[in-house]
Amino acid sequence: MNEIAAYFSTIPSSHRSLILVSGIAVFWLIENAFPLFNLKYKKWQHASINIFLTLTTIVVNFALAFILLQSADWAFDNQFGILQWLPQMSLWLYALVGLLLLDLIGAYLVHLVEHKIKLLWRFHLIHHTDVWVDTTSANRHHPGESLIRFAFTTLGVLIVGSPMWLVFLYQTLSVIATQFNHANIDLPKKWDTVLSYFIVSPNMHKVHHHYKLPYTDSNYGNIFSIWDRMFGTFKTLPKEDIIYGVDTHMKLEEHNQLQNLLKIPFQKHRSPENL
Repeated sequence: MNEIAAYFSTIPSSHRSLILVSGIAVFWLIENAFPLFNLKYKKWQHASINIFLTLTTIVVNFALAFILLQSADWAFDNQFGILQWLPQMSLWLYALVGLLLLDLIGAYLVHLVEHKIKLLWRFHLIHHTDVWVDTTSANRHHPGESLIRFAFTTLGVLIVGSPMWLVFLYQTLSVIATQFNHANIDLPKKWDTVLSYFIVSPNMHKVHHHYKLPYTDSNYGNIFSIWDRMFGTFKTLPKEDIIYGVDTHMKLEEHNQLQNLLKIPFQKHRSPENL
């Protein structure tokens, strides 16, 4: 664990970018070989939209990375945060507790809040408009949502009192986890079920992308599934019943044109009956 901490303390930006690109490439190949659904779409055109939005997320996070660094350094120097107040423990346990708490605030909580607060939902809605969920959908976020998620990650760093190496480790695992659970992969049902007791599995997250409530408001987790189970937001749905998208934006010109996706947060609110 010491070696892992040392590596993530000084991980180059190029390595982080390589992990993101490699994850998309690997899961892209796997989902082509073992697809959960035979999606009828222009995969490269769909990917171009999602990759553009992924790049905007990268730009936002890199531009504001100094805030995370200062927050982590301040928390560590001032012995502030949950990890700083806990009794001494092994580095493995320290990392696990830190990752769980960062995932709670930086993934589960922000995701829940985005679904419950209408203003934030306007930005998160872009992610849910995707009717062809695959591994490129993982970071299909409006730039405004990227700012919201960054703010919660920073809040998590301060509350948890996380050192920067743990933040980088969390962000790396978070990227891999979201690429995995969005991938159009057909895992054996038993494997997926077992995985869902520990981490967010593909079938578990696909329920969240069903186009209607109450399933849209469930399975908010990203890395760990414990939070959905603990807070009662875990739901299941047979994969054959899942329809991707969101019921207010099912038209092709609404969910498959980048220009419209960027405008959605500023358009008039629509309810399902306006379809």
